[in-house]
Amino acid sequence: MNQADCLNDPHFSVYKGGKHADLLRKIVIFKELSDKSRRVIEKRIQTYEFKKGKQIIAEDEAAMGVYFVVSGAVKLTKQDENGNEIIVCIKQKGDIFAEACLFTRKTEFYPATATMLEDGEILFLNKHELEQDLYNYPELSMQVISYMSDALREMTSQLRDVALLDVYAKTVKTLERLGNKFNTGQNRWGIEIPLTVQEFATVVGTTRESVSRVFSKLKKEGIIDLKSRKIIILDWCMLCTLLHKEY
Repeated sequence: MNQADCLNDPHFSVYKGGKHADLLRKIVIFKELSDKSRRVIEKRIQTYEFKKGKQIIAEDEAAMGVYFVVSGAVKLTKQDENGNEIIVCIKQKGDIFAEACLFTRKTEFYPATATMLEDGEILFLNKHELEQDLYNYPELSMQVISYMSDALREMTSQLRDVALLDVYAKTVKTLERLGNKFNTGQNRWGIEIPLTVQEFATVVGTTRESVSRVFSKLKKEGIIDLKSRKIIILDWCMLCTLLHKEY
């Protein structure tokens, strides 16, 4: 979706002004910035409020900028040659997406399609303006590099799990990882992951049937439940001990 479409779309609102200072403190790479660096970003930021199910960007669009999740959740997806959707990752409060378009020397497209999993607020920064700020403010550059390094490390771990673990272990590890993302209040019970079984299977990198078999076992043990297109972790402590029992 281009910026003109965003501004005319009835599904969300746009906010500007003094609210930005508080919003920036909710983003990982901005919350530790000095007031001077943060004020530079405040002048450039655009804030959007999206509804659940709304597509923010598509992987075949020319990349215009970088996005930051203030609230809600976003799924990043790609399509295979048959048109099947594969969930690459999920972004939660404080996360960045579309940062791969920064500092490229060619016309770049967004690396994935981004769609809201929950209602939420998203910040947008123009690609060229952000690149200039990264040149001019080393403090900001270091924060972005640190974040991208952590993200790369997490993705490497996920690839290792997909390649080396069996379906049961991959499913439990993914539940634990996503549970951490959506357990913002550090709850032990009733943690909701807003994914269907099919969507979850694409995150794990296996079939819906394989995940369903694992879920059936976990439901019988009282660890999870499935309701209204959501996966609910009923007992976080029991989930976290499962792999220690098995391996």
